[in-house]
Amino acid sequence: MTRFSPRLFIAAGAAVLASAVAIGFFAPHVPDFVRGMLYGVGVALVFGGVLRSQMPDACDASTPALRRRYMREFVPPMVGYVATIMGSVWLLKSVTDPALRALVALAPVPFIALAMRAVVRYIRDTDELQRRIEVEAVSFATALVSLGYFTAGLLQAAKVIDVPSAVAMIWVFPLICLVYGVAKVVISRRYA
Repeated sequence: MTRFSPRLFIAAGAAVLASAVAIGFFAPHVPDFVRGMLYGVGVALVFGGVLRSQMPDACDASTPALRRRYMREFVPPMVGYVATIMGSVWLLKSVTDPALRALVALAPVPFIALAMRAVVRYIRDTDELQRRIEVEAVSFATALVSLGYFTAGLLQAAKVIDVPSAVAMIWVFPLICLVYGVAKVVISRRYA
């Protein structure tokens, strides 16, 4: 049995997505930012549930104590990240001083650093097989996203595409996380 029910995550994601759609119909005055966040959370929950449902049980064999520690170290920074990213986006609309804008824009970074620390500690403390799966998945994700970013940079330099740099830079880390999730499922199946 899995530690969490993929069906529960998929159902929660579907409920969040349905609420985003309902808000669009019944409360059009709600800012697009709020609906966008709901869509993002809903898609993430559904995607995470689908990925977990495809993961072989034997390929995440860390101890319950390690999993609890990981959740204690990972979840609070991610909650802090979500709160600060929303606050940062909202505050940047009214802050004009460049130094203060930089401070507000960078407010989410410490939370991501703490989440990354939790991931590294988890990988370091797992058994050899799990560590191999994690490192292969992270390596594949980083290499694939780096190749895509490099390719897009060449196309941008050749003026074939025109992607704003802020958009391109902000999406590197989420893309690595997304590709890591898919890669972990594929790599885990090889060892199952």
